[in-house]
Amino acid sequence: MVAIIPIWNFTGTEDHHLTLHIGDTVHILQISEGWYKGYTLKNRSFRGIFPTSVIRLKSATVEINGTVENIISMEMPMVQEITTTLREWSTIWKQLYVAGQKEKFQMVGGMMYELMERRSQLLSGTLPKDELQELKKEVTRKMDYGNRMLELDLVVRNEDGNLLCPDTTSVISLFKAHKEATNQISECIQEETYNSQSEYSRIARFASSPTYSFYISVRNFVCKIGEEAELFMSLYDPNKQKIISENYLIRWASTGVPQEIDMLNNLKTVFTDLGTKDLNREKIYLVCQIIRMGRMDLKETNTKKHTIGLRRPFGVSVMDITEIIKGKADSDEEKQHFIPFQQVVAENDFLPNLIKKAIEVKDINHKGQGLWVSMKMLCGDLNQIRKDHPHLVDRSTVVARKLGFPEIIMPGDMRNDIYVTLVQGEFDKCNKTTQKNVEVTMCVCDQEGNIIPNVIFQGAGDKPVSEYRSAVYYQLRHQRWLETVKIAVPIEDVHKSHMRFTFKHRSSVDSKDKGEKIFAMAFVKLLRPDGTTLRDGEHDLILYKGDNRKLEDANVYLHLPSTKQLAAEQRSQSIKGNFGGGLSVCPKDNFQISTLVCSTKLTQNIDLLGLLKWRSHPNRLQENLKKLMKVDGGEVVKFLQDTLDALFTIMMEYAETDEYDTLVFDALIFIVALIADRKFQHFNAILEAYIQQHFSATLAYKKLLTVLTRYLEVVTCGEQCETPLRIFKALEYIFKFIVRSRLLYSQLYEGKGREEFKESLRAFFETVNKMMKSTLENATLLSQGAALRYIPAVIQDVAKIFDRSLLSELLRDFIQNLPDDRLIKQKLQSMSAIVNSVLFQKKECRDILLPVMADMLKDLIAKGEEEEPCIDLVSNILEVLFKSKKAEDMKHIGLILEKLLRTINQRVIILGREHDFSVRLATSTVTPIKSGIELGLGDWHKG
Repeated sequence: MVAIIPIWNFTGTEDHHLTLHIGDTVHILQISEGWYKGYTLKNRSFRGIFPTSVIRLKSATVEINGTVENIISMEMPMVQEITTTLREWSTIWKQLYVAGQKEKFQMVGGMMYELMERRSQLLSGTLPKDELQELKKEVTRKMDYGNRMLELDLVVRNEDGNLLCPDTTSVISLFKAHKEATNQISECIQEETYNSQSEYSRIARFASSPTYSFYISVRNFVCKIGEEAELFMSLYDPNKQKIISENYLIRWASTGVPQEIDMLNNLKTVFTDLGTKDLNREKIYLVCQIIRMGRMDLKETNTKKHTIGLRRPFGVSVMDITEIIKGKADSDEEKQHFIPFQQVVAENDFLPNLIKKAIEVKDINHKGQGLWVSMKMLCGDLNQIRKDHPHLVDRSTVVARKLGFPEIIMPGDMRNDIYVTLVQGEFDKCNKTTQKNVEVTMCVCDQEGNIIPNVIFQGAGDKPVSEYRSAVYYQLRHQRWLETVKIAVPIEDVHKSHMRFTFKHRSSVDSKDKGEKIFAMAFVKLLRPDGTTLRDGEHDLILYKGDNRKLEDANVYLHLPSTKQLAAEQRSQSIKGNFGGGLSVCPKDNFQISTLVCSTKLTQNIDLLGLLKWRSHPNRLQENLKKLMKVDGGEVVKFLQDTLDALFTIMMEYAETDEYDTLVFDALIFIVALIADRKFQHFNAILEAYIQQHFSATLAYKKLLTVLTRYLEVVTCGEQCETPLRIFKALEYIFKFIVRSRLLYSQLYEGKGREEFKESLRAFFETVNKMMKSTLENATLLSQGAALRYIPAVIQDVAKIFDRSLLSELLRDFIQNLPDDRLIKQKLQSMSAIVNSVLFQKKECRDILLPVMADMLKDLIAKGEEEEPCIDLVSNILEVLFKSKKAEDMKHIGLILEKLLRTINQRVIILGREHDFSVRLATSTVTPIKSGIELGLGDWHKG
């Protein structure tokens, strides 16, 4: 069937006209020359005509119930719900206008507009599945919030946002869904309250996100240069006087437009990986350094005589963006900001110094020259902002990352970058009458001295190059560049690669410039002699002089020390002397670079490297395993798979001895504890994937169970030991490794060792149960609490390979062994977790566990102790019974519960009033199933 929906209001001017309002459903009886005859479903008694232009046809089905005819739309349920909500709100919206409640009227109108936009997106049918789910959640939050604000009924939903059906959903589930929806709406109301106070809303929004991005759109650059120029835009910390992000490079033509004319009006970049530490910086500036490409002096007019193509400093533009970054000021992608330009006024003005001056000077005589930019602060990492702001961050938007890793390292963020900064140098004029105009050329070479092509990035948005040339400062002995580039060498070539820096005097006269040769060379290998990557920080390189061919011959210089520190460590010869091969040191010259390694493949940590390459020095294995637990967590998670592979390889290769078992186990606990940390919680998925897809240690389960049981035996004896607390926190993943290992072993050897494994696992649980009997304080009490919290987490995995009835018996003893007066609340919470596990879904397991739980609940309810946990436990038990819906399995369980529920009645009678405990319990546990009386709940239900 086709449903007829008016898209315009139609007010009848004649008696036979049918008046229509937007959204009415109409039944068509006749069609004639642009007119329909029919009636609306809300008033079937009146029939009239109306024009075809005011209606739209929609797919629908007809449901006839007796004499009642219902039209059911074929649209998705969420679209239908939005439509119904909009109709309901529109009536109230009009009433608010009449009542003069302007603020509420505008708020409801804004929400209705948003819902209409979201409805259009849903109807488009172009959204991928994950975005569709996110959109549904957003829509339901908005509708629930609006219903609460307008004092309408609360709608409860499932996890997918669909309405819960009361006929098929237990009252317990409805109650929990109602409670959860109420909490979510309260949070939404709080958020909307902040939104009414712009500053607080921005701060709150930023505070809730762990990662941030800063969007920039360059609208125009107005500057009288007359030559081609390079614009390097970056984020800058004035207190530390350092750039904190990659450069965004724009190449500007001499005609005053971008060199790539297609990029006009599309010069966009986003600075990513910003974290809370960046937001907490006292000041942050947006800095643009301008370097012109041309003559030594702009006054030189004869291009045939004078050297061209030199990179010369020209000026800077700076803007304080602290308030925008911190969310204290509005950021709008449409608003344009003017950033004044300050030109180099003297030949000895280094750009880093000019940045400092521009920040300190309040008024700049820019003469209308500068940058026009738009900017916006975005919450989220790159994937998130691409999803939330596709109109800003698309495929053409350049990504400029922070120098270094973000505060929260995301799984899958594979990088192999080394940032190199030309810091400063000091060069003697030698036989020249004036100081040299020094140009530094940087390249990356292999062991033979051949240049590795296209591994140097001058800035984000620019193509990689094989060589990088520095800016040239005119006739200065001491030069300060602070120019940063990124090199990305393929990982397989890093071990045989080095950076080479050559130094050349550039003459302003072209004929002289062509005759100039390299006067010095410096180099540094990417890997240190111990195999670790070049250390972060400054490096004082040794400058060598000699024949040009030898300066570029790697066979001549690679065996020489590259830094003064390395030369001092080697103590092989004085750095002032001559070296073999015809090279000597420039005694009066010096040159410094700074490096920052940002790689998931290269490590600067010798302790981590020692473990990853443990085969090279097996005699140091014990020492390296101990040192692993002192390595920074960020460094470990970057090499998570490699580290785990190394640990389990050690365990497998030393299967015949237990020499390293405890150390490997401790290292494993250390890694799992790291991933439990909020900073690295995103690596949970990586660890899960590793266990299922990469883990292959078939004998690991034997050793892990042995060490695990041994540690708990120590606690049972009452000895002080901190390790068990860490073990219990990591217990879930330890058992995931154990179970996966056992499954692999069983598949490989066709079930061999089943009984042995069963006994080992039983021994573990019996050790835990023995520990639960202890009445010792301090360490044992803490371990018991940890066991109650974390033991239920292993049931899901253990139940795959262990007899469920036996496991239920062990868990029953686990509960019973703990003295009655110890950790009562934690015990109830542990039992609730067991009830919600796969174990309790089986009848034979419930037969074992439920009597213990019922007896404990009976005693606690009679005493009136720990009411909230008792309510949760009873609710969870009844919910499982409701989902089962098998009367033959549940009948005798109901008889057990009958005693428990009668205890509640008795308690209420004794108190002589309707106790709050009984009211809350009834609210959260009454179920609509018809077999309630058969389950032994009838007496309580009647009461």
